[in-house]
Amino acid sequence: MADEPQIRAIATNRRARHNYHIEETYEAGISLVGSEVKTLRGGKASLVDAYAIVRGSEIFLFGVHIPPYPQASIQNHDPTRMRKLLLHKEEIRRLIGKMNEKGLTLVPLRLYFKGNKVKVELALAKGKRDYDKRHAIAEREAKREMAKRAGSRRRGEGR
Repeated sequence: MADEPQIRAIATNRRARHNYHIEETYEAGISLVGSEVKTLRGGKASLVDAYAIVRGSEIFLFGVHIPPYPQASIQNHDPTRMRKLLLHKEEIRRLIGKMNEKGLTLVPLRLYFKGNKVKVELALAKGKRDYDKRHAIAEREAKREMAKRAGSRRRGEGR
């Protein structure tokens, strides 16, 4: 029985779950240069405005900001360059089909190390409308209020 590779988070896209309904998630490898990997080992990256698009039969990640590695000098990378995602052809075909059929978007949820490989968790997502966001916030507030009241009753303060 082989040991599971250790997973260590680098960056998460918290706004994605607020702005989109997540349909499915996929794990993809990402093609990087050495100075990018060094920067990621330091835990520096941002997925704030990131998204993935299909070009031909390949998927690319845009908007991921990986700052330059200070010790790389001249051999440094462009912080916001487009990066190729590594998926099996069958997975890419399935993603393209679902994106065309349902009008979904590919959004990166998190960037992490799995063993010594950098992986991206991609989500097939549908954009939320403003009223969906307000409804989700109201629901969360109601749950929080109910939990607060239930906690105070258990302590005998609700009388």
